[in-house]
Amino acid sequence: MVHSRRRAILALAAAPLLIGSAFAQAWPSKPIKLVVPFPPGGPTDTASRIVGQKLGEALKQPVIVENRAGASGSIAAAQVAKSAPDGYTFMMLATPTLLAPHLYKKAGYDTLKDFTPVATVYDLPIVIVVNPTLLPNVTDLPKLIAQAKSQPGKLNYTSSGAGSFGHLSMELLKQMGGFEMQHVPYKGGVPAISDTIGGQVPIMYADLVAALPHIQAGKLRAIAVGSPQRVAMLPDVKTIAEQGFKGYDAVSWGGLLAPPGTPKDVVDRVSTEVGKILADKDVQDKLLKAGAIASYQAPAQMGQRIRQDYAKWGKVIREKGIAVE
Repeated sequence: MVHSRRRAILALAAAPLLIGSAFAQAWPSKPIKLVVPFPPGGPTDTASRIVGQKLGEALKQPVIVENRAGASGSIAAAQVAKSAPDGYTFMMLATPTLLAPHLYKKAGYDTLKDFTPVATVYDLPIVIVVNPTLLPNVTDLPKLIAQAKSQPGKLNYTSSGAGSFGHLSMELLKQMGGFEMQHVPYKGGVPAISDTIGGQVPIMYADLVAALPHIQAGKLRAIAVGSPQRVAMLPDVKTIAEQGFKGYDAVSWGGLLAPPGTPKDVVDRVSTEVGKILADKDVQDKLLKAGAIASYQAPAQMGQRIRQDYAKWGKVIREKGIAVE
């Protein structure tokens, strides 16, 4: 009797594992949806389509990219968080969406609780640029800071918007460097870059993918990149850390998330396939053309990165009183 009861208990304990294993073996049996929380054409969308196509080939089911833009991606994220955890819905997280609950009163989701990390996909470098006509002598970060300190609060800089990653990254730098500049927010990176080129604002903290053509054309001068290492697209431009700010690290990034409760076998399978995809030189080159750098991390490492960035940038947002209506 005791042995029979023990076997029954063991069988019940093993049942979820067997069900999960059977599900994973049958999965995927239909197309998979990959939600992109931004409009078509940007680096997050481009990375999603590059990786999605390869992932579909590996899983032998189409991966259909669905764009749901709005409110820094929070509209899409709130919907994905409530989706069925059946392995057929994923989202390409990007840094603005990761941080949206800090910025919006009603984002509709909890970044730390409402998703299952799957794999990081790309890093998106950001760069400080100046108008070379308005600031002809500002050729590096120390010279920019010296000029800012010589006229406290009178030098303006812009970004793609209030609460954007460029905005937060410059606020962190100002805090570390003890200098002041006024933020002039724009609604989007394109008009911000246009007005920096046009001379309405002399400085911008920009996504490298958007600024690079103008840097190459000489319309903007790059003086520092936010990533811990220099970037291949601008090998001669020093990092902020190299220019006196040890430990400074500001990198926008993206990666795959699933709804909470998605079977671990499915998450692990997708993560493994994404790792293989990102190791392919052709995929790396395609991402680089889109201004993104292939960057793979497994679920545990991605979860740690989410927690660290959420805490780090949340502190900047709170201390600076940044909010988005």
